[in-house]
Amino acid sequence: MTNELMEDIIRIAVKAGERVMKIYEGDIWIEHKDDSSPLTEADRRSHEHIVSELKKITPEIPILSEESADISWQERKGWGEYWLVDPLDGTKEFIKKNGEFTVNIALIKENSPATGVVVIPAQNLIYRADIKNGSFRRDYDGREIELTANNNLNANKLKIVGSRSHQSGLMQTFVSNFENYEIVAAGSSLKFCLLAEGKADVYPRFGPTSEWDTAAGQCVLECAGGVVFDNAGNKLQYNTKDSVLNPYFIAMREYNETVLNCFKEIVGGS
Repeated sequence: MTNELMEDIIRIAVKAGERVMKIYEGDIWIEHKDDSSPLTEADRRSHEHIVSELKKITPEIPILSEESADISWQERKGWGEYWLVDPLDGTKEFIKKNGEFTVNIALIKENSPATGVVVIPAQNLIYRADIKNGSFRRDYDGREIELTANNNLNANKLKIVGSRSHQSGLMQTFVSNFENYEIVAAGSSLKFCLLAEGKADVYPRFGPTSEWDTAAGQCVLECAGGVVFDNAGNKLQYNTKDSVLNPYFIAMREYNETVLNCFKEIVGGS
């Protein structure tokens, strides 16, 4: 991806985040989708802005967003390249007003994230990544650092990142395999970014996620040197099936066979 196009994507995500913040700083009006998950006006405003702007700069590339997820598999399966968008990831964190929600835009090529932008509007932070150029964190003043995640992961002293809003018995089973560990609580795709920065080591996910929840964050982590594996021990991929639900997965800032095998034994290839 060219620098110019990357800056366009960052600009779009930041502007979407500004729309989200206008709702965040006021009263939060909640509706519910068919699956009873919260839907706010912020989701809609962010979605409409991102989709409109992406169509202007890359009219030839199709878009799949959480708020337009009714595109059929018959249409999607022919896409070699597409934008995958979560206009507001961490809606529950948004409603709780803890600031741990993100705007996510990823470019998927050949079933893998090739470009990812994660904006944390309440913290004025931008994470950008591209498979050719690496992974970076930038603040709204333009200060930027390159991220390198993969160094000295120690299975005997793990920082395990988990959700503030979702816990499971499988997570307890996972952590029980390690004598010395620390739980690092975080919401939304911020969890991937913590690994990319080296602030946490492992993110095992034993609950439901959709492809738009993970793509941009996965790109940020992988371009920093980390890895993300599905329940079968393969790289987490996209647009390979009718459903947009992800399998269980584990993200690590550095490949560690002991940690991966522990995860695979728990999920049993399910």
